[in-house]
Amino acid sequence: MLVKVSIIIPTYKRGDSLLDRAIQSALQQTHPNIEVVVVDDNPALPEHRLQTEQIMAPYAADARIVFLQNEQNLGGAGSRNVGIERATGDYITFLDDDDVYLPEKVAAQLAYMETNDLDMSFTDLRIHGMDERLIDYRQFASIRNFTPAALFRYHLLHHITGTPTFMYRSEAMRRIGGFDVVPMGQEFYLMVKTIRAELKVGYFNQCHVIAYIHDGEKISSGPGKLKGERALYEFKKQQFKQFSWRERMYMKSRHHAVMALAQRRSGQTMAAVRELLLAVIASPWAAFSEMIRYFRRLRSK
Repeated sequence: MLVKVSIIIPTYKRGDSLLDRAIQSALQQTHPNIEVVVVDDNPALPEHRLQTEQIMAPYAADARIVFLQNEQNLGGAGSRNVGIERATGDYITFLDDDDVYLPEKVAAQLAYMETNDLDMSFTDLRIHGMDERLIDYRQFASIRNFTPAALFRYHLLHHITGTPTFMYRSEAMRRIGGFDVVPMGQEFYLMVKTIRAELKVGYFNQCHVIAYIHDGEKISSGPGKLKGERALYEFKKQQFKQFSWRERMYMKSRHHAVMALAQRRSGQTMAAVRELLLAVIASPWAAFSEMIRYFRRLRSK
């Protein structure tokens, strides 16, 4: 109970009830010793900065809340790093401003980390629509080997994400230097740094986080997403020598499938169709097996 956990919430263009919902879910944790660090990244947007200040005003007297305002726009990674620098907890975890923690999230994950003496852990993740309908469920039960080499291979193939499921010892997070400031894939590269630093990592196979898909501000479409995905695939290609031909084709197929989704969200229908065809050509098995697994996950939850 004496262990303190800092929950870092960066916020941008979220001057609505979603930010308040995220903060409330953090404050309603069953673990009593928490600190909620909200980082406002709206300096050049007076309207959104004012709306954020209005949302934060009722929390001014709450000693658990730390409210920071960036002097310039730093993006999600930079804002999380500001929160990491200011956090006073023994452990650090993250929450996006449009997602929620379930009440046991911090207590359950902290107990798992303390019991197993871990530097970092990750959990399953529920992904919902705004109508609360389950869209996807990310889990990592197939991981059997937690050596750095095995985790690195798994991560490049399947991606150990997302950020709200991560919890770090504060000392370990600061030792690896926090997030790299990149257009997208911040959590992917953070996990790469975590593995390469040989932190003691564990998988807590429970789910106490809900991420939401909606039409509001996000980086899941547009040129930033496309550019970032291409850069991420180039990073993977540099590691290809340690993978089999079939695994390389799987990664190529996955890359084109993600690009197809991003193109579709950007309204570029023909480009999306082209990317989807490239995904099937690269690995028909991967393209169709991923689709089957996706629907099986939905039916099982």
